[in-house]
Amino acid sequence: MGGLSERQKGRRKTVSGNQDVNIAAVLRPTDAQRRYLMRGLREAGGKLPLFDHDGREVPRKTIEACMANGWAEPWTNNPIRPDWLVCRLTPAGRTALNQTHAKRD
Repeated sequence: MGGLSERQKGRRKTVSGNQDVNIAAVLRPTDAQRRYLMRGLREAGGKLPLFDHDGREVPRKTIEACMANGWAEPWTNNPIRPDWLVCRLTPAGRTALNQTHAKRD
């Protein structure tokens, strides 16, 4: 699969026998995942939030699901709270948001 990173190679699956498809381009985020990812559109570098609009911590399950789908990636370590996942929006995440928005219109 020429020039793909190891992570990208892991995101590819064969569909209906022969067609090679990038899973991150096919899946759509859930409403909770979409709300989380949308916040990265307004932040420098696509930084994703640790807390929602009500001040509650974004569930780790939401963050991990976005990372597993290739929509978010670890960005930096938080020296004060090393257990927090500080992530940023990926190009695949932007694509997933655009596809979700287009299907809702």
